[in-house]
Amino acid sequence: MFRKPFLFFAIFFVSISIVFAWGSWGHQHINHAAVFALPADMRSFFYNHIDFITEEAVAPDLRKYSLSDRTESPRHYINLEVFAVKNMDSLPADLQQLKMKFPDSTIQKAGSLPWYILFVQDRLTKAFKAKRKSEIIFLAANLAHYIGDATMPLHTTLNHDGQLTNQKGIHAFFEGQLPELFGEEYNMNTGSAEYINDITKETWKLIQSSFEKADTLLAIDRKLSQALPKEKIYKLDSGGNIIKTKFNDPVHGYEYAKKYHEALNGMVERQIRQAIRMTANFWYTAWVNAGKPNLKELDPELLTKRNEENFYKDYKLWQQGKISGFRPEKEFE
Repeated sequence: MFRKPFLFFAIFFVSISIVFAWGSWGHQHINHAAVFALPADMRSFFYNHIDFITEEAVAPDLRKYSLSDRTESPRHYINLEVFAVKNMDSLPADLQQLKMKFPDSTIQKAGSLPWYILFVQDRLTKAFKAKRKSEIIFLAANLAHYIGDATMPLHTTLNHDGQLTNQKGIHAFFEGQLPELFGEEYNMNTGSAEYINDITKETWKLIQSSFEKADTLLAIDRKLSQALPKEKIYKLDSGGNIIKTKFNDPVHGYEYAKKYHEALNGMVERQIRQAIRMTANFWYTAWVNAGKPNLKELDPELLTKRNEENFYKDYKLWQQGKISGFRPEKEFE
């Protein structure tokens, strides 16, 4: 059951900061790890292009911010309170129906994340069926980004940056700084990909699950930060000012970050693992629905042979829950 809306649309654009869901660290780890969860018939092809798939993980955010693409922004979130529905059956089934039912201004405010996931999933299935290599790896990498967004609780609520509860900056703190500080200890092995019988149902299930966690992560921060002076919460410069990232997000102090991370009781790791698992599942489902095309035909045999030695090393590492071979750009150093 969705919560009822508690504010008018107008508050949505109040004090929006630039935030990358899961940050570069999170999105790139999600895309990279998902490759190893694929079945053998897909895995070698995806591994051949793992560098692109990993780097392309942040491309949707770059389109949104670096290129100021206005059409991109609503694809990254859904503010469920805006729709004020008791169940998801009353919402449009696909992106075209959404655009027919709601004006662009409403979609900008409410977001179109679940519909866009379904749209890209459909395009990926068609790319697999047509064996269009460039489209496959491009769409797969981008689809993973939106799935990652869907697993981030603050991408499903109007109070997306704590701006309505005097917690501004928590968005980047939760999805960016915490993974950068503690993510090396996360287990990236989520098991083998599984087929999804109902993509639409699974997409909405994912959104609803994330939505239900938003209040919890906000409440924990409020409780921990209550009555604490800013020097106990944030990093300060020599003048006593809060240090901020290049995206103007406040940098929290290590001790507070550690306390918050522990109080969340594994939530950040669980959500990232869910993103990895669901990314692999969506990729696998698109491939199966396309008729399981032979992906080995799309690359020169020499390329696959050349990558074999590194693949086995990386696959063994993933089986232990670890991944390596790339260096995400850190935003909180």
